[in-house]
Amino acid sequence: MKPTGATPHPSFPRVGITGGIGSGKSTVCRIFQETFGIPVFNADSWAKNLIESDPELKRGIISIFGEEAYDDSGRYNRPFVATAAFSSPEKLSALNALVHPAVEKAAIAWHLDQVQSGAAYTIKEAALMVESGSYRQLDYLIVVSAPEDLRLQRVMDRDGLSETQVRARMKGQWPESEKLALADFVIYNDGSQLLLPQIWQAHRQILVISQN
Repeated sequence: MKPTGATPHPSFPRVGITGGIGSGKSTVCRIFQETFGIPVFNADSWAKNLIESDPELKRGIISIFGEEAYDDSGRYNRPFVATAAFSSPEKLSALNALVHPAVEKAAIAWHLDQVQSGAAYTIKEAALMVESGSYRQLDYLIVVSAPEDLRLQRVMDRDGLSETQVRARMKGQWPESEKLALADFVIYNDGSQLLLPQIWQAHRQILVISQN
């Protein structure tokens, strides 16, 4: 296994799951949660909630994008911010620099709560875990892998997007090969290999590590 860069906490590990858009990381997380009872922290969902509810984060976003970042009722103007962010690398970088640390702080607090409730380990799911560098705060990294053409078709079918739109999103993520180089475990979701045996094997290894 390749170290992610974090100082391991083998008794109650924090495990990250990531992968390129359309790789099926949410499906893998659901199996970990529903079949093996492992709590999953969905970083993207938490980010959306924090952007709406965290006063300090809201102030930071307004300082970058202006008052239009939120409407008169205080709701996040996602289309406006997305358009502004993706047309300006500087603003996108500034947004990520605000949001990722806020999400990581929430993830650590959540992990501790789960451990106190008896979890052997927890999973953090995030699309940009490697790109943001947050994988370094975790004990182990799982990368969900699938061929690019398959991922492309999955997202087109799922979201009703054009090939051009999906490829534009893919460009915002690191190549899969660079993520695989950092992985402690790889789950292949290419349609030719069963997911459950692979997830079971990773689950068993994490438990063995945490108990030693």
